[in-house]
Amino acid sequence: MKLILTREVNGLGQPGDVVTVADGYARNFLLPNGNAIAWSQGGEKQIQGIRRARTAREIRDLDHAKQIKSSLEANDITVKVKVGSEGRLFGSVTDKDVAASIKAAVGVDVDRHRIKIDKHIKLIGKYVAKVSLQGSVVANVTVDVVPA
Repeated sequence: MKLILTREVNGLGQPGDVVTVADGYARNFLLPNGNAIAWSQGGEKQIQGIRRARTAREIRDLDHAKQIKSSLEANDITVKVKVGSEGRLFGSVTDKDVAASIKAAVGVDVDRHRIKIDKHIKLIGKYVAKVSLQGSVVANVTVDVVPA
């Protein structure tokens, strides 16, 4: 089955790539999880939009990745959350929250799938998140969770 990837799939491709996979893999995994859409001639316009968005977010080269790493590590990322009386959060801080805070603080658009947090953040305090930028370039970002 011929598909257009909408998200990065390990071992298969990047968003906007046209791939051919087994019918069962497409029906049971890629399509229900929103990782791909069925290929059609009208879908070619969607491919262009996905590729434009990917190039806007893409890191140009290794030097650019190192510059972003240094700017991320130099700044503390502050995430403001609602907390209860004992300092416990209502819910938890997710990679999506960290990505939004990085965008607000540094101005760099980081894909949330490239952010790894060691454990669930359910209390206020300082935590470390790893951001994979390109290949072996990984930034250790200090995330400061504060009450809103």
